[in-house]
Amino acid sequence: MATLSTVPPLVFATSTSRPFPPHQTHRNKPTTTTTNSLKNCKTIDELKLFHHSLAKQGLDNDVSAITKLVARSCELGTRESLTFARKLFDFSHGSRFMYNSLIRGYASSGLCEEALLLFLRMMIDGVSPDKYTFPFGLSACAKRRAARDGVQIHGLVVKMDYAKDLFVQNSLVHFYSECGELVCARKVFDEMPLRNVVSWTSMICGYGRRGYAKEAVDLFFEMMSSEDVRPNSVTMVCVISACAKLEDLEICEKVYAFVSSSGVEVNDVMVSALVDMYMKCNDNDTAKQLFQQYGARNLDLCNAMASNYVRQGLTKEALSVLSVMMDSGVKPDRISMLSAIASCSVLKNVLLGKSCHGYVLRNGFESWDNVCNALIDMYMKCQKQETAFKIFDWMLNKTVVTWNTIVAGYIENGDVDAAWETFRTMPEKNIVSWNTMIGGLVQESLFEEAIEVFRSMQSQEGVDAEGVTVMSIASACGHLGALDLAKWIYYYVEKKGIQLDVRLGTSLVDMFSRCGDPETAMSIFDSLANRDVSAWTAAIRAMALSGNAEQAIELFDEMIEQGLKPDGVVFVGALTACSHGGLVQQGKEIFESMQKVHGVCPEEVHYGCMVDLLGRAGLLEEAMQLIKSMPLEPNDVIWNSLLGACRVQGNVEMAAYAAEKIQVLAPERTGSYVLLSNVYASAGRWNDMAKVRLSMKEKGLRKPPGTSLIQIRGKTHEFTSGDESHPEMPKIEAMLDEISELGHVPDLSNVLMDVDEQEKRFMLSRHSEKLAMAFGLISSNKGTTVRIVKNLRVCSDCHSFAKLVSKMYNREIILRDNNRFHFISQGKCSCNDLW
Repeated sequence: MATLSTVPPLVFATSTSRPFPPHQTHRNKPTTTTTNSLKNCKTIDELKLFHHSLAKQGLDNDVSAITKLVARSCELGTRESLTFARKLFDFSHGSRFMYNSLIRGYASSGLCEEALLLFLRMMIDGVSPDKYTFPFGLSACAKRRAARDGVQIHGLVVKMDYAKDLFVQNSLVHFYSECGELVCARKVFDEMPLRNVVSWTSMICGYGRRGYAKEAVDLFFEMMSSEDVRPNSVTMVCVISACAKLEDLEICEKVYAFVSSSGVEVNDVMVSALVDMYMKCNDNDTAKQLFQQYGARNLDLCNAMASNYVRQGLTKEALSVLSVMMDSGVKPDRISMLSAIASCSVLKNVLLGKSCHGYVLRNGFESWDNVCNALIDMYMKCQKQETAFKIFDWMLNKTVVTWNTIVAGYIENGDVDAAWETFRTMPEKNIVSWNTMIGGLVQESLFEEAIEVFRSMQSQEGVDAEGVTVMSIASACGHLGALDLAKWIYYYVEKKGIQLDVRLGTSLVDMFSRCGDPETAMSIFDSLANRDVSAWTAAIRAMALSGNAEQAIELFDEMIEQGLKPDGVVFVGALTACSHGGLVQQGKEIFESMQKVHGVCPEEVHYGCMVDLLGRAGLLEEAMQLIKSMPLEPNDVIWNSLLGACRVQGNVEMAAYAAEKIQVLAPERTGSYVLLSNVYASAGRWNDMAKVRLSMKEKGLRKPPGTSLIQIRGKTHEFTSGDESHPEMPKIEAMLDEISELGHVPDLSNVLMDVDEQEKRFMLSRHSEKLAMAFGLISSNKGTTVRIVKNLRVCSDCHSFAKLVSKMYNREIILRDNNRFHFISQGKCSCNDLW
């Protein structure tokens, strides 16, 4: 954008060194009766009859009468009336007033190109614009976002010495604001010697509409410090809308206090904006008071309440607002129906959804794309795909939103293949399309496929990711433990300037902690300006997973000291840290503080953490007493925690009791059978073990095979216990033999099968993490870290194997099992052999 003092040459400027000469015409004065009858004309037909009457009186060439007729035709603002005005204008000697009337009429009706062309003709005809012409022309530029044309008009304003006119200055502020040129708008605003309420409102609204909510609110309070200017209802609506975007209740209260005390007229639009503001700040009580105070007969107010309830997930409340509205005799519009249909989608209430569909058809709302898209979404979520496709096939204008809705519906119903086929054949894709597909794949645990789609988005489509995209990919990386890709994603965020808000920051903290890089995870956490409970939870979990139990508890205490109220999720993280670190007493204290100090009622998951904590510490009787004292019925997860502890402690009787409870609550849970059979095997009770295995077979249950993943130069290699199909298997076997010769003594108690010693040794040597570890040693450079992700808990023999490898080969081994991380270096593990 050129500076205001160096405006580019005007396309439509005439080369003249003198002011535009006035256009001289002969004027006749019409009769008073004729003038009064013109004011009474309300339709184009009446205007044409008036013109016909002028002709009968011989006044059809009277400049004054024709000028007023053109002005009245432009005031009607219809295409037909403007066409009629233009014909009259073209057959007369166009005066400046006529030009102004037509330019204003075109701009007001949205015919901005015609307005600007007429402005150009005005210049060519040598008719001098005045302080009214420029605002009308700038209005056309603002509506058309014609920044270049507006800048040239600004140049004319300066050249013709209208730059100090308040009306023109306000129009310039409005024009630059609407075109997104807020720096230029503010420059004009700051240089105004005098400002009225329109000046302030134009600048405030410009900030608010362009995403600069804080600047809009700050400017409003600056306006309040001026004694000469008081806001009007338009100003207040803009400020209230900006407050809603800030979601800062304290500022909202200040603005509302001003509304209450200032005497500003409170109209329906302002009340709706206030309700929206309070609901965006989650102050539903004040919003309800306003709703009750101003009644349910305000359609916009009802829509604001209902749509915000839907946004908050309070769909029943949204439907109740719509019910009150209809009881009050207010007819729902298409905005109301969007809230109603969205509520039906969330509730999966197809009967009510069909009722909404009927209302849409009866009132002609089916021509609106967003209404049809909402209906498609509702029917897809209610698993009525045939009806959804009927609407889809009927739609004449299938937008990218429509296609996105179909893809999202397939994903909602778990049909990823159909979602992918639809996504692949879409005529157009936007960032939402990619986010939907990537998020769907992550939701279905297809993490590698999600990453491939992300790479395709970058390499083939050239679409820049946004925060939502990165959060999905961060989740995929975290599950895969793909540290190299995680580092690239973090680099991508910084390179593209993606705003690192608390949600994205929390996702990145979680990603790096799952990838075994707690240092980077904590570095990102420390860089977050605003941390909510979720961010603290991610940091606490990162420390817990990496074996830094003490630091995890320090973070928990620091969060509370900063005044944040802990929720149930953060307590899970803190208790898990205590469990992994063997901090029994601290775990008990934290558990006791949940309800007594913080008012958080313990749920099954918290009791499960405590059972795990006590069981790991060998306090099985105390764990059993805790289960019996629970105020709610223990679920299978709690009994499974006890069963796992019994496996470690070798308590056969209690293990059998816990397994019996699990088989009643969750008979399909394979892990409980496996744990119980392992307990029997460890005790040498082979007959009992065989019975458990037979029971599994009869019920069609199969133990999941142990698998381990390792990434070498960006490629993921998967190993399964006992599988020797890897192409590098001869080299892997040689490396395993070499490690055995270095002094590894197999712990045969980990082979829970009644076979001879030689068979046990062989079976142990083919555990998936050992295969992955050996492959990592032969495939990576000396001194580099070997990172492995396993789907099951690592056995004690593989754990001691990894400690030996780390010491003898000077390698750090980072092993993530389904329970925690093991950072192994120089023969020592971060878990302190507690896992």
